[in-house]
Amino acid sequence: APLAVFTGQMDYRPNIEAVTLFARDILPRLQARLPNAGFAIVGRAPTDEVRALGRLPGVTVTGEVPDTRPWLAAADVVVAPLQVARGVQNKLLEAMAMARPVVASPGAATGIDAVAGRDLMIADGAEQTAQTIAELAEDGPRATAMGLAARRRMVERYGWDATMAPLGAMLGLPKL
Repeated sequence: APLAVFTGQMDYRPNIEAVTLFARDILPRLQARLPNAGFAIVGRAPTDEVRALGRLPGVTVTGEVPDTRPWLAAADVVVAPLQVARGVQNKLLEAMAMARPVVASPGAATGIDAVAGRDLMIADGAEQTAQTIAELAEDGPRATAMGLAARRRMVERYGWDATMAPLGAMLGLPKL
């Protein structure tokens, strides 16, 4: 069954609102098209409100895990339906670095240096988000290609070589 995953600190209000929106509004739409679709909320300190979402069909709330990578690796898509997003969303960078296809809200994608439609998908609203996830889940080669493009972009833009490249000039070191 297709699995959508959200990672984050689960006592942070914007994350709580995002997973609640996904579990209550987006997942049922997705399950109408893909009945066995699931949603995993992975992160420490889930509030009672978040834990209650685990009673909904197809929703898993893990609480704190020692390593999010196995959950990201198992994801058919990583989602970030954040309505309020401040700064660069590391959860997206991590998922993209692991070559996972990402579906993010416009706010969550802000600050990510990536090409929408190639490196990640941007979807606004429950209907568009569910449709975008379903299309990726139904088109394995496209989802794989997007994940690989995302990984390439992360290495090119955020990898150590790219990040450290300007350091020599900033320190006044000669080019080798």
